[in-house]
Amino acid sequence: MLREVRAVRYVTALREGGSLPGLVAADDGALYVAKFRGAAQGRKALVAEVVAGELARRLGLRVPELVRAEVDPVIALGEPEQQVQELVQASGGTNLGMAFLSRAFGFDPLAFPVDPLLAGRVVWFDALIGNVDRSWRNPNLLVRQGELWLIDHGASLIFHHNWPRAAASARRPFDAGDHALLRFGPRVAAADAELAGLVTEALLDEVLALVPEQWLADEPGFGSADEVRAAYTAQLAERVAGPRDWLPEVGA
Repeated sequence: MLREVRAVRYVTALREGGSLPGLVAADDGALYVAKFRGAAQGRKALVAEVVAGELARRLGLRVPELVRAEVDPVIALGEPEQQVQELVQASGGTNLGMAFLSRAFGFDPLAFPVDPLLAGRVVWFDALIGNVDRSWRNPNLLVRQGELWLIDHGASLIFHHNWPRAAASARRPFDAGDHALLRFGPRVAAADAELAGLVTEALLDEVLALVPEQWLADEPGFGSADEVRAAYTAQLAERVAGPRDWLPEVGA
């Protein structure tokens, strides 16, 4: 289970994200970027954040700590903007928190070169989860102390928006033409040899177990949250099983 914190103060809205995440202070004294389940993208964006983020972590990629952020709507009462108040009021209960990385700055490919092996791992991972939201326009990458960090995976796992047709998308090719790291010659084939064998059903089950029950409840077509978890595992296991002709042919 993800570690749980309680948001005690809404600090400020972060307008870089379309879902209007907010910076909150928690009862453990730390700051977190809160992604709210009441946002237009809904709870499935939070599920994608946990599944993708925790899978990336287990594959050796850097992702800020993800936590269960318990939110009482009263924390937004002092916020003057009505849109923020309405969002927080619609998000009482369990939301997602991502540890705020102090002294981190947005990735700039002209200022921060990336090793082709690391670039290959990131592109491979994004291809696995179908992440279309790491383009040169919006990298969703941070740099802190010379290290590359991955953030914002809510737009990945597109298949879960249409479960009846999910199986048919397991081999869908990944278009890396706009990927933020393409200019660095990502060694995708080398990443495939390194990472594919790590993505086992046991690992996927471990990751899915971290998704809060309430984000999976009452999913149409499923009888329980565990059935939904099993569907995610089956979908990703099928994608990685091969042949992995969905991988982009870039690098070496």
